[in-house]
Amino acid sequence: MMTTQSSSSIWQQTARFTLSTPVQATLYISLCALTIWTVYFTTYPAFHDRVHSLRHHTLMVSCH
Repeated sequence: MMTTQSSSSIWQQTARFTLSTPVQATLYISLCALTIWTVYFTTYPAFHDRVHSLRHHTLMVSCH
């Protein structure tokens, strides 16, 4: 049977790990990469038209 003290210790360890710098950096980089990927490869006309030339120049990817 788990006691209250060991349960709170697990939560503290989890919080320490989640708030650690490497985890935060990884989450931040992943979010940025996902945002850029979504904007670059969207087919939604409003976004596609605005980043059309940027996409061709930075990624050398055709979209047609």
